[in-house]
Amino acid sequence: MLNVIVARVAIPTYYQAALTAALRSPARHQAHGHLQSRTARLYHGANGEHHQQLPAGMRVVDLRSDTVTRPTAAMRRAMAEAEVGDDVMGDDPTVQALERKVADMLGFESALYVPSGTMANLISIMCHCTARDSEIIVGDKCHIHLYEQGGCATVAGVHPRVMPNRPDGTIDPDLLRAKVRSEDVHYPVTKLICLENTHNYCGGKVLPLDYLDQVVALAKEVGVPLHMDGARLPNAAAALGVPMSRILRGFASSTLCLSKSLSAPVGSLIVGSAQFIKQARRTRKVLGGGMRQVGVLAAAGLLAVDVMCDRLVDDHQRARRLAEAINSCGKPGASVDLENLHSNILLLDLDPNVMLPDQFCQRMQEAPPEEIQALGEPVAVHMFPMSSSNVRMVLHADVSDADVTKVAQKLVFVIRGLSGSRQTPTGTRLQRGVSVIVE
Repeated sequence: MLNVIVARVAIPTYYQAALTAALRSPARHQAHGHLQSRTARLYHGANGEHHQQLPAGMRVVDLRSDTVTRPTAAMRRAMAEAEVGDDVMGDDPTVQALERKVADMLGFESALYVPSGTMANLISIMCHCTARDSEIIVGDKCHIHLYEQGGCATVAGVHPRVMPNRPDGTIDPDLLRAKVRSEDVHYPVTKLICLENTHNYCGGKVLPLDYLDQVVALAKEVGVPLHMDGARLPNAAAALGVPMSRILRGFASSTLCLSKSLSAPVGSLIVGSAQFIKQARRTRKVLGGGMRQVGVLAAAGLLAVDVMCDRLVDDHQRARRLAEAINSCGKPGASVDLENLHSNILLLDLDPNVMLPDQFCQRMQEAPPEEIQALGEPVAVHMFPMSSSNVRMVLHADVSDADVTKVAQKLVFVIRGLSGSRQTPTGTRLQRGVSVIVE
Protein backbone atom coordinates (compact mmCIF):
# COMPACT_ATOMS: atom_id res chain seq x y z
CA MET A 1 0.00 0.00 0.00
CA LEU A 2 1.12 3.53 -0.65
CA ASN A 3 1.69 5.33 2.64
CA VAL A 4 0.39 8.89 2.57
CA ILE A 5 2.51 11.38 4.49
CA VAL A 6 0.15 13.63 6.45
CA ALA A 7 1.18 17.27 6.44
CA ARG A 8 1.57 19.02 9.77
CA VAL A 9 -1.08 21.62 9.21
CA ALA A 10 -4.01 22.87 11.22
CA ILE A 11 -7.07 20.76 10.37
CA PRO A 12 -10.58 21.88 11.35
CA THR A 13 -12.12 19.89 14.23
CA TYR A 14 -15.08 18.68 12.19
CA TYR A 15 -12.67 17.23 9.63
CA GLN A 16 -10.65 15.37 12.28
CA ALA A 17 -13.86 13.70 13.46
CA ALA A 18 -14.88 12.77 9.92
CA LEU A 19 -11.43 11.38 9.17
CA THR A 20 -11.43 9.29 12.34
CA ALA A 21 -14.84 7.86 11.45
CA ALA A 22 -13.71 7.12 7.90
CA LEU A 23 -10.54 5.35 9.00
CA ARG A 24 -12.40 3.22 11.56
CA SER A 25 -15.05 2.03 9.10
CA PRO A 26 -13.97 -1.17 7.29
CA ALA A 27 -16.54 -0.55 4.55
CA ARG A 28 -15.72 3.14 4.18
CA HIS A 29 -14.75 2.98 0.52
CA GLN A 30 -17.43 0.82 -1.04
CA ALA A 31 -20.57 0.59 1.07
CA HIS A 32 -22.32 3.50 -0.56
CA GLY A 33 -21.17 2.78 -4.09
CA HIS A 34 -21.85 -0.96 -3.89
CA LEU A 35 -25.41 -0.34 -2.74
CA GLN A 36 -25.92 2.01 -5.68
CA SER A 37 -24.37 -0.44 -8.14
CA ARG A 38 -27.18 -2.91 -7.37
CA THR A 39 -29.93 -0.36 -7.94
CA ALA A 40 -31.75 -0.04 -11.25
CA ARG A 41 -31.74 3.56 -12.46
CA LEU A 42 -31.64 5.71 -15.56
CA TYR A 43 -28.25 5.58 -17.25
CA HIS A 44 -26.36 7.05 -20.20
CA GLY A 45 -24.89 5.04 -23.04
CA ALA A 46 -21.35 5.22 -24.39
CA ASN A 47 -22.17 8.14 -26.65
CA GLY A 48 -24.28 10.07 -24.14
CA GLU A 49 -27.69 8.87 -25.30
CA HIS A 50 -30.36 8.25 -22.65
CA HIS A 51 -31.57 4.72 -22.02
CA GLN A 52 -34.68 3.45 -20.33
CA GLN A 53 -34.93 2.33 -16.72
CA LEU A 54 -33.14 -0.96 -16.21
CA PRO A 55 -35.11 -3.95 -14.89
CA ALA A 56 -35.54 -4.13 -11.12
CA GLY A 57 -32.96 -6.34 -9.44
CA MET A 58 -30.30 -5.89 -12.12
CA ARG A 59 -26.76 -5.42 -10.89
CA VAL A 60 -25.33 -2.37 -12.67
CA VAL A 61 -21.55 -1.91 -12.72
CA ASP A 62 -20.27 1.32 -14.22
CA LEU A 63 -16.75 1.00 -15.68
CA ARG A 64 -16.95 4.01 -18.00
CA SER A 65 -14.55 6.03 -15.88
CA ASP A 66 -13.34 6.64 -12.34
CA THR A 67 -15.06 10.02 -12.66
CA VAL A 68 -18.37 8.27 -11.89
CA THR A 69 -17.31 7.65 -8.28
CA ARG A 70 -19.63 9.07 -5.64
CA PRO A 71 -18.45 10.75 -2.44
CA THR A 72 -18.28 8.40 0.53
CA ALA A 73 -20.57 8.71 3.52
CA ALA A 74 -17.70 10.23 5.51
CA MET A 75 -17.15 12.82 2.77
CA ARG A 76 -20.81 13.76 2.81
CA ARG A 77 -20.71 14.26 6.59
CA ALA A 78 -17.57 16.37 6.33
CA MET A 79 -19.15 18.48 3.59
CA ALA A 80 -22.27 19.09 5.68
CA GLU A 81 -20.22 20.22 8.68
CA ALA A 82 -17.44 22.09 6.85
CA GLU A 83 -16.12 25.35 8.24
CA VAL A 84 -16.29 27.82 5.36
CA GLY A 85 -15.50 31.37 4.33
CA ASP A 86 -15.15 33.40 1.14
CA ASP A 87 -12.28 31.69 -0.66
CA VAL A 88 -11.86 34.47 -3.24
CA MET A 89 -11.10 36.75 -0.29
CA GLY A 90 -8.81 34.11 1.18
CA ASP A 91 -11.14 33.38 4.11
CA ASP A 92 -12.02 29.68 3.69
CA PRO A 93 -10.09 27.65 6.30
CA THR A 94 -11.01 24.26 4.82
CA VAL A 95 -9.71 25.23 1.38
CA GLN A 96 -6.55 26.55 2.96
CA ALA A 97 -6.03 23.27 4.83
CA LEU A 98 -6.51 21.28 1.62
CA GLU A 99 -4.09 23.47 -0.33
CA ARG A 100 -1.38 23.21 2.36
CA LYS A 101 -1.79 19.46 2.64
CA VAL A 102 -1.60 18.81 -1.11
CA ALA A 103 1.36 21.15 -1.57
CA ASP A 104 3.21 19.21 1.15
CA MET A 105 2.27 15.80 -0.27
CA LEU A 106 3.44 16.72 -3.76
CA GLY A 107 6.60 18.46 -2.60
CA PHE A 108 5.83 22.07 -3.58
CA GLU A 109 5.66 25.42 -1.82
CA SER A 110 2.05 26.17 -2.55
CA ALA A 111 -1.20 24.91 -4.11
CA LEU A 112 -4.43 26.29 -5.52
CA TYR A 113 -7.87 24.63 -5.51
CA VAL A 114 -9.76 24.98 -8.81
CA PRO A 115 -13.03 23.53 -10.18
CA SER A 116 -11.58 21.05 -12.72
CA GLY A 117 -8.50 19.40 -14.15
CA THR A 118 -9.02 21.12 -17.48
CA MET A 119 -8.95 24.52 -15.80
CA ALA A 120 -5.93 23.44 -13.74
CA ASN A 121 -3.95 22.61 -16.87
CA LEU A 122 -5.05 25.78 -18.65
CA ILE A 123 -4.11 28.01 -15.71
CA SER A 124 -0.73 26.29 -15.44
CA ILE A 125 -0.02 26.81 -19.15
CA MET A 126 -1.07 30.47 -18.94
CA CYS A 127 1.21 31.09 -15.98
CA HIS A 128 4.21 29.49 -17.71
CA CYS A 129 3.52 31.15 -21.07
CA THR A 130 2.99 34.84 -20.43
CA ALA A 131 4.31 36.08 -23.80
CA ARG A 132 2.18 35.91 -26.95
CA ASP A 133 4.84 34.02 -28.93
CA SER A 134 4.90 31.08 -26.48
CA GLU A 135 4.81 27.42 -27.43
CA ILE A 136 4.30 24.24 -25.40
CA ILE A 137 5.36 20.70 -26.28
CA VAL A 138 2.65 18.08 -25.71
CA GLY A 139 2.07 14.44 -26.68
CA ASP A 140 -0.34 13.67 -29.49
CA LYS A 141 -2.38 11.39 -27.22
CA CYS A 142 -2.31 13.51 -24.08
CA HIS A 143 -5.42 14.89 -22.39
CA ILE A 144 -4.34 18.51 -22.88
CA HIS A 145 -4.17 17.97 -26.64
CA LEU A 146 -7.20 15.71 -27.16
CA TYR A 147 -9.83 16.55 -24.56
CA GLU A 148 -9.47 20.16 -23.41
CA GLN A 149 -10.98 21.87 -26.45
CA GLY A 150 -7.65 23.32 -27.51
CA GLY A 151 -7.85 25.78 -24.63
CA CYS A 152 -4.14 26.53 -24.70
CA ALA A 153 -4.62 27.99 -28.20
CA THR A 154 -8.19 29.30 -28.08
CA VAL A 155 -8.01 30.91 -24.64
CA ALA A 156 -4.33 31.34 -23.81
CA GLY A 157 -3.04 32.06 -27.33
CA VAL A 158 -0.28 29.47 -26.83
CA HIS A 159 0.94 27.37 -29.75
CA PRO A 160 1.02 23.59 -29.11
CA ARG A 161 3.85 21.63 -30.70
CA VAL A 162 2.66 18.04 -30.81
CA MET A 163 5.05 15.10 -30.41
CA PRO A 164 4.07 11.42 -30.84
CA ASN A 165 3.38 9.55 -27.62
CA ARG A 166 4.89 6.09 -27.56
CA PRO A 167 2.58 3.21 -26.52
CA ASP A 168 3.77 3.55 -22.92
CA GLY A 169 2.74 7.21 -22.77
CA THR A 170 6.28 8.57 -22.94
CA ILE A 171 7.75 10.93 -25.55
CA ASP A 172 11.16 10.11 -27.01
CA PRO A 173 13.65 12.32 -25.06
CA ASP A 174 15.90 12.74 -28.11
CA LEU A 175 12.90 13.99 -30.09
CA LEU A 176 11.98 16.33 -27.24
CA ARG A 177 15.46 17.81 -27.24
CA ALA A 178 15.40 18.23 -31.02
CA LYS A 179 12.01 19.95 -31.01
CA VAL A 180 12.82 22.63 -28.45
CA ARG A 181 12.93 25.79 -30.57
CA SER A 182 16.13 27.72 -31.01
CA GLU A 183 16.05 31.51 -30.83
CA ASP A 184 14.84 32.48 -34.29
CA VAL A 185 12.54 35.28 -35.35
CA HIS A 186 10.49 32.84 -37.45
CA TYR A 187 9.55 30.52 -34.58
CA PRO A 188 7.49 30.67 -31.42
CA VAL A 189 9.50 30.26 -28.22
CA THR A 190 9.34 26.91 -26.37
CA LYS A 191 8.22 27.78 -22.85
CA LEU A 192 6.92 24.50 -21.43
CA ILE A 193 7.04 20.70 -21.81
CA CYS A 194 3.94 18.80 -20.63
CA LEU A 195 3.72 15.14 -19.60
CA GLU A 196 0.77 13.10 -18.30
CA ASN A 197 0.88 10.48 -15.52
CA THR A 198 -0.86 8.08 -15.54
CA HIS A 199 -1.45 8.36 -19.26
CA ASN A 200 -5.18 8.08 -19.92
CA TYR A 201 -5.38 7.42 -23.67
CA CYS A 202 -2.49 4.96 -23.62
CA GLY A 203 -4.37 2.84 -21.09
CA GLY A 204 -3.41 4.18 -17.67
CA LYS A 205 0.31 3.85 -18.33
CA VAL A 206 2.68 4.79 -15.50
CA LEU A 207 5.72 6.78 -16.61
CA PRO A 208 8.89 5.11 -15.26
CA LEU A 209 10.96 7.02 -12.71
CA ASP A 210 14.17 6.68 -14.73
CA TYR A 211 12.38 8.18 -17.74
CA LEU A 212 11.12 11.09 -15.65
CA ASP A 213 14.62 11.70 -14.31
CA GLN A 214 15.94 11.70 -17.86
CA VAL A 215 13.36 14.26 -18.98
CA VAL A 216 14.05 16.43 -15.92
CA ALA A 217 17.76 16.47 -16.79
CA LEU A 218 16.91 17.29 -20.42
CA ALA A 219 14.59 20.14 -19.41
CA LYS A 220 17.27 21.61 -17.18
CA GLU A 221 19.78 21.34 -20.03
CA VAL A 222 17.56 23.20 -22.52
CA GLY A 223 16.17 25.63 -19.95
CA VAL A 224 12.49 24.74 -20.37
CA PRO A 225 10.26 24.00 -17.32
CA LEU A 226 8.16 20.84 -16.97
CA HIS A 227 4.45 20.57 -16.17
CA MET A 228 2.74 17.33 -15.17
CA ASP A 229 -0.91 16.65 -15.92
CA GLY A 230 -1.30 14.60 -12.76
CA ALA A 231 -5.01 13.87 -13.01
CA ARG A 232 -4.32 10.27 -11.95
CA LEU A 233 -1.00 10.91 -10.23
CA PRO A 234 -2.09 8.97 -7.10
CA ASN A 235 -2.51 5.87 -9.28
CA ALA A 236 1.02 6.29 -10.59
CA ALA A 237 2.35 6.63 -7.05
CA ALA A 238 0.44 3.54 -5.93
CA ALA A 239 1.76 1.51 -8.86
CA LEU A 240 5.37 2.61 -8.30
CA GLY A 241 5.19 2.41 -4.50
CA VAL A 242 6.65 5.90 -4.05
CA PRO A 243 5.29 9.24 -2.78
CA MET A 244 3.83 11.59 -5.38
CA SER A 245 6.58 14.07 -4.48
CA ARG A 246 9.18 11.62 -5.85
CA ILE A 247 7.42 11.45 -9.21
CA LEU A 248 7.32 15.24 -9.45
CA ARG A 249 10.94 15.85 -8.45
CA GLY A 250 12.33 18.45 -10.84
CA PHE A 251 8.94 19.55 -12.21
CA ALA A 252 7.93 23.21 -12.08
CA SER A 253 4.22 22.53 -11.68
CA SER A 254 1.63 19.76 -11.58
CA THR A 255 -2.09 19.18 -11.26
CA LEU A 256 -3.92 16.66 -9.09
CA CYS A 257 -7.54 15.61 -9.65
CA LEU A 258 -9.70 14.79 -6.63
CA SER A 259 -12.79 13.60 -8.52
CA LYS A 260 -11.41 10.54 -10.30
CA SER A 261 -9.94 7.65 -8.32
CA LEU A 262 -10.07 9.66 -5.08
CA SER A 263 -13.89 9.84 -5.17
CA ALA A 264 -14.35 13.51 -4.23
CA PRO A 265 -17.29 15.13 -6.06
CA VAL A 266 -15.47 18.17 -7.50
CA GLY A 267 -12.09 19.77 -7.83
CA SER A 268 -8.44 19.69 -8.80
CA LEU A 269 -5.34 21.36 -7.44
CA ILE A 270 -2.37 23.10 -9.03
CA VAL A 271 0.97 22.95 -7.25
CA GLY A 272 4.06 25.07 -7.81
CA SER A 273 6.21 27.77 -6.25
CA ALA A 274 4.62 30.43 -4.09
CA GLN A 275 5.06 33.01 -6.84
CA PHE A 276 3.63 30.65 -9.47
CA ILE A 277 0.53 29.97 -7.37
CA LYS A 278 0.09 33.68 -6.71
CA GLN A 279 -0.14 34.20 -10.47
CA ALA A 280 -2.34 31.10 -10.82
CA ARG A 281 -4.81 32.54 -8.32
CA ARG A 282 -5.04 35.70 -10.40
CA THR A 283 -5.50 33.68 -13.60
CA ARG A 284 -8.20 31.53 -11.96
CA LYS A 285 -10.18 34.71 -11.34
CA VAL A 286 -10.16 35.85 -14.98
CA LEU A 287 -11.28 32.37 -16.10
CA GLY A 288 -14.25 32.51 -13.74
CA GLY A 289 -12.88 29.83 -11.44
CA GLY A 290 -13.07 31.82 -8.21
CA MET A 291 -15.43 30.08 -5.80
CA ARG A 292 -16.86 31.39 -2.55
CA GLN A 293 -17.80 29.09 0.37
CA VAL A 294 -16.14 26.20 -1.41
CA GLY A 295 -14.96 24.58 1.82
CA VAL A 296 -18.07 22.40 1.51
CA LEU A 297 -16.28 20.73 -1.42
CA ALA A 298 -12.73 21.01 -0.12
CA ALA A 299 -13.79 19.03 2.96
CA ALA A 300 -14.39 16.01 0.72
CA GLY A 301 -11.03 16.67 -0.93
CA LEU A 302 -9.25 16.50 2.42
CA LEU A 303 -10.70 13.06 3.05
CA ALA A 304 -9.92 12.05 -0.52
CA VAL A 305 -6.18 12.65 -0.22
CA ASP A 306 -6.02 11.19 3.31
CA VAL A 307 -8.08 8.03 2.84
CA MET A 308 -8.50 7.12 -0.82
CA CYS A 309 -4.85 7.03 -1.91
CA ASP A 310 -4.24 3.97 0.28
CA ARG A 311 -6.84 1.85 -1.53
CA LEU A 312 -5.85 2.49 -5.17
CA VAL A 313 -3.82 -0.73 -5.42
CA ASP A 314 -7.14 -2.56 -4.95
CA ASP A 315 -8.41 -1.03 -8.20
CA HIS A 316 -5.20 -2.04 -9.99
CA GLN A 317 -5.55 -5.62 -8.77
CA ARG A 318 -9.21 -5.76 -9.81
CA ALA A 319 -8.32 -4.51 -13.28
CA ARG A 320 -5.82 -7.36 -13.55
CA ARG A 321 -8.49 -9.86 -12.46
CA LEU A 322 -10.72 -8.74 -15.32
CA ALA A 323 -7.84 -8.85 -17.78
CA GLU A 324 -6.95 -12.39 -16.75
CA ALA A 325 -10.59 -13.45 -17.11
CA ILE A 326 -10.67 -12.02 -20.65
CA ASN A 327 -7.44 -13.77 -21.65
CA SER A 328 -8.63 -17.06 -20.14
CA CYS A 329 -11.22 -17.24 -22.93
CA GLY A 330 -8.47 -17.87 -25.49
CA LYS A 331 -10.30 -15.84 -28.14
CA PRO A 332 -7.89 -14.40 -30.73
CA GLY A 333 -10.31 -11.55 -31.37
CA ALA A 334 -10.52 -10.35 -27.75
CA SER A 335 -7.54 -9.96 -25.44
CA VAL A 336 -5.68 -7.68 -23.02
CA ASP A 337 -1.96 -6.95 -23.04
CA LEU A 338 -1.28 -7.96 -19.44
CA GLU A 339 2.36 -6.90 -19.54
CA ASN A 340 1.29 -3.32 -20.24
CA LEU A 341 -1.57 -3.16 -17.75
CA HIS A 342 -0.15 -0.65 -15.25
CA SER A 343 -3.02 0.70 -13.17
CA ASN A 344 -6.82 0.91 -13.00
CA ILE A 345 -7.44 1.45 -16.73
CA LEU A 346 -7.88 -1.69 -18.82
CA LEU A 347 -7.94 -1.70 -22.63
CA LEU A 348 -9.67 -4.65 -24.29
CA ASP A 349 -8.31 -5.22 -27.79
CA LEU A 350 -11.12 -6.31 -30.13
CA ASP A 351 -10.83 -7.56 -33.67
CA PRO A 352 -13.35 -5.34 -35.52
CA ASN A 353 -14.06 -8.27 -37.85
CA VAL A 354 -15.44 -10.18 -34.88
CA MET A 355 -17.27 -7.36 -33.11
CA LEU A 356 -17.02 -3.58 -33.13
CA PRO A 357 -16.22 -1.83 -29.84
CA ASP A 358 -19.54 0.04 -29.71
CA GLN A 359 -21.41 -3.22 -30.35
CA PHE A 360 -19.48 -4.92 -27.56
CA CYS A 361 -20.34 -2.08 -25.17
CA GLN A 362 -24.01 -2.38 -26.11
CA ARG A 363 -23.94 -6.15 -25.58
CA MET A 364 -22.42 -5.71 -22.11
CA GLN A 365 -25.46 -3.63 -21.12
CA GLU A 366 -27.86 -6.42 -22.08
CA ALA A 367 -28.83 -9.51 -20.09
CA PRO A 368 -30.50 -12.21 -22.23
CA PRO A 369 -32.21 -15.13 -20.41
CA GLU A 370 -29.42 -17.64 -21.11
CA GLU A 371 -26.86 -15.28 -19.59
CA ILE A 372 -28.98 -14.64 -16.49
CA GLN A 373 -29.23 -18.39 -16.00
CA ALA A 374 -25.46 -18.79 -16.31
CA LEU A 375 -24.58 -15.85 -14.01
CA GLY A 376 -27.40 -16.31 -11.52
CA GLU A 377 -28.61 -12.71 -11.84
CA PRO A 378 -28.99 -10.00 -14.50
CA VAL A 379 -25.85 -7.87 -14.85
CA ALA A 380 -25.36 -4.71 -16.92
CA VAL A 381 -21.85 -3.29 -17.38
CA HIS A 382 -21.26 0.21 -18.72
CA MET A 383 -17.99 0.86 -20.56
CA PHE A 384 -16.64 3.03 -23.37
CA PRO A 385 -15.47 2.26 -26.91
CA MET A 386 -12.02 3.87 -26.88
CA SER A 387 -11.16 3.59 -30.58
CA SER A 388 -11.97 1.48 -33.63
CA SER A 389 -10.45 -1.58 -31.93
CA ASN A 390 -10.41 -0.90 -28.17
CA VAL A 391 -12.88 -0.88 -25.30
CA ARG A 392 -11.88 0.88 -22.08
CA MET A 393 -12.80 -0.26 -18.57
CA VAL A 394 -11.84 1.73 -15.48
CA LEU A 395 -11.88 0.27 -11.97
CA HIS A 396 -12.70 2.54 -9.05
CA ALA A 397 -13.92 2.73 -5.46
CA ASP A 398 -17.58 2.13 -6.31
CA VAL A 399 -16.78 -1.31 -7.79
CA SER A 400 -16.55 -4.08 -5.19
CA ASP A 401 -14.89 -7.49 -5.35
CA ALA A 402 -18.34 -9.03 -5.80
CA ASP A 403 -18.98 -6.69 -8.74
CA VAL A 404 -15.66 -7.66 -10.31
CA THR A 405 -16.53 -11.35 -9.98
CA LYS A 406 -19.81 -10.83 -11.83
CA VAL A 407 -18.24 -8.62 -14.49
CA ALA A 408 -15.54 -11.24 -15.07
CA GLN A 409 -18.20 -13.94 -15.46
CA LYS A 410 -20.16 -11.78 -17.89
CA LEU A 411 -17.05 -10.93 -19.93
CA VAL A 412 -16.20 -14.62 -20.25
CA PHE A 413 -19.79 -15.46 -21.24
CA VAL A 414 -19.96 -12.70 -23.88
CA ILE A 415 -16.46 -13.21 -25.30
CA ARG A 416 -16.88 -16.97 -25.62
CA GLY A 417 -20.07 -16.29 -27.54
CA LEU A 418 -18.37 -14.03 -30.08
CA SER A 419 -18.56 -15.28 -33.65
CA GLY A 420 -15.38 -16.82 -34.99
CA SER A 421 -16.46 -16.36 -38.59
CA ARG A 422 -14.57 -13.05 -38.92
CA GLN A 423 -17.46 -11.61 -40.86
CA THR A 424 -17.51 -7.81 -40.85
CA PRO A 425 -20.37 -7.02 -38.45
CA THR A 426 -22.93 -4.36 -39.03
CA GLY A 427 -22.65 -1.27 -36.90
CA THR A 428 -21.02 2.10 -36.76
CA ARG A 429 -17.26 1.93 -37.09
CA LEU A 430 -15.46 4.53 -35.04
CA GLN A 431 -12.94 6.48 -37.04
CA ARG A 432 -9.53 4.94 -36.35
CA GLY A 433 -7.68 6.75 -33.62
CA VAL A 434 -10.69 8.77 -32.52
CA SER A 435 -11.82 8.32 -28.94
CA VAL A 436 -15.22 9.05 -27.43
CA ILE A 437 -13.82 9.50 -23.93
CA VAL A 438 -14.85 12.95 -22.79
CA GLU A 439 -13.65 13.17 -19.17
